Parts: sequence; structure tokens; C-alpha cells
Amino acid sequence: MTLLLDTHALLWWLDGRRLDGAAKSAIADPQRLVLVSAVSIWEAAIKASLGKLTVPGSLREAAEASGFDLLSITAEHAEVAGALPEVHRDPFDRMLVAQAMVEDCTIVSRDPVFGRYAVSTLIC
Repeated sequence: MTLLLDTHALLWWLDGRRLDGAAKSAIADPQRLVLVSAVSIWEAAIKASLGKLTVPGSLREAAEASGFDLLSITAEHAEVAGALPEVHRDPFDRMLVAQAMVEDCTIVSRDPVFGRYAVSTLIC
């Protein structure tokens, strides 16, 4: 199973706290591919610029240093995100759902809204 980290799951991993034991074990499994979307880097940068979040250093570099692969946003992801039902209005989360669908990933998140889409989730 390939994992796609929601923004808060990435931040919690890097901070070393708050992750559920099952999620922490899954992310730490060296046999598992863990992805961080460009949309999460973008979301964190916007929240940091608005003073809603403190991100020490480069989140992209921290994700790569943790052994995670970066997932770019493609035109296919954009089309799928645009066609999603209006279950959730957050454009960042909608993109994560679309990427999980296209890339066949499990989203690691504490947000229950992901369960309302046809994607696999791992609660963190």
C-alpha cells in the first residue's frame, strides 16, 4: 500500500508527536512508499505566510530527508479534483483525494471527510 500524507500528518511526523501508532508504524515501514503532495507543501506555505502555522525551514527538504517521495500535481489530478462531488470544499483536500484516486494511494489523515470519498484512508 502506498501512503499519501495529509498536510497535518506530515507535520506531525516531522514533529514526532500526535500520530496514531498504526499510522506511525505504516509510515516508518521501509518497504512502503510514502508520498507528500506538492499541494501539502503549498498549503503549509500559505498558512505560514498568513501566520496560521509555523514551519521551520523547508518542508520540502524535510519531507525528502524523511525518505518521502514528492508527488507533483498533474493535469489528470486537476481534472479528477474538479469532477469530485461537493462533499468537501477545501481545494487542498480535494486535490489529495484526486491524487489518491489517480495514484491508488491510501490517505493518512485524521480528517473524517476523506471517508466520504471513494478512497482508502488510514486514520492518524
